[in-house]
Amino acid sequence: MTMPHTGPAEVPAVHAGGAPPARRILAHASFELRTVLRNGEQLLLTLILPALFLVVLARTELIRLDVGGAARIDVVAPGILALAVMSSAFTSQAISTGFDRRSGALRMLATTPLGRGGLLGGKILGVLAMQAVQVLVLGALAFVLGWRPALWGVPLALLAVLLGTAAFTALALLLAGTLRAEAVLAGANLLWVLLVIGGGIVLPAGGWTRYLPSGALGEAMRQSLQHGGASTSALLALVVLAGWAAVFAAAAVRWFRWH
Repeated sequence: MTMPHTGPAEVPAVHAGGAPPARRILAHASFELRTVLRNGEQLLLTLILPALFLVVLARTELIRLDVGGAARIDVVAPGILALAVMSSAFTSQAISTGFDRRSGALRMLATTPLGRGGLLGGKILGVLAMQAVQVLVLGALAFVLGWRPALWGVPLALLAVLLGTAAFTALALLLAGTLRAEAVLAGANLLWVLLVIGGGIVLPAGGWTRYLPSGALGEAMRQSLQHGGASTSALLALVVLAGWAAVFAAAAVRWFRWH
């Protein structure tokens, strides 16, 4: 027997739909940023170590630098900002994405209304937000240490940051989407150390290193923020970065696996 309905009129079970795509992407970007800021290991790579390198290289003689008559801080600060960009776009993203893929979280999120495109968009926006934090913190510290960048070179430096972020994020996704999580962890950290030591990102190394994504990013940041203007060296570095970004992105699209 059917019981009489005495409550409010029944509302048809119609799905109200998810939030607009832009809101979903922004929400995931906020989640990515909070995850990095709450993770001690990632915070060490993205903020603490770059800050320590900045102080040591700018204020001590432990490492002799050929600064060509310029102040040490004017040579060191752009390289440290380049290092921060690489740390957040590459090392941090590779490790987090690799373990998300192993746990199945990556595949699960890709099937939600966020979708694969929204997931990647949120990750990229999260990286850019983290880089804004890095620039504010490290830039303020460098200013206290005496850094006075060439302001007319800031637009060129921002372009270098965007191209560097594209190149290193694509490389991070390539590693995270093809290797086991443990291999990603070891490989990303090892590659970070190698590029810091000899990749021309923190300090100019010259020679073939300028054609590495790390060397090109470091050179573009130094040329723009130390000298200002679009010099031949700065433009070459931007072209190299754009080329690496295209190569890594094509490889990530071709070989990235969600599970």
